[in-house]
Amino acid sequence: MPDVTCLRCGQARAGFEKPPFPGVIGARVLEGTCTVCWGDWLRQQTMLINHYGLNVMDPQARKFLTQNMEAFLFRAGAQAEVDTSRQGTIDW
Repeated sequence: MPDVTCLRCGQARAGFEKPPFPGVIGARVLEGTCTVCWGDWLRQQTMLINHYGLNVMDPQARKFLTQNMEAFLFRAGAQAEVDTSRQGTIDW
């Protein structure tokens, strides 16, 4: 695997051979995310899906997860904090 300088942790670590996510965001992940931080994102994503009871087939849920992925990996925008009073919904 090629090394990348990760935008999240700032370290030179192993990257990906091919994008782990489709589209433009996948290309950004390929160019600037290490496999360690991607693993951290997958754990965060699982926590968000379980906490909010997300149906990943729902476009609103996918948009929510994509926005959180960008915030988590690229520090772009606000990342959702787990708010136990909003468990089961992503309506703000």
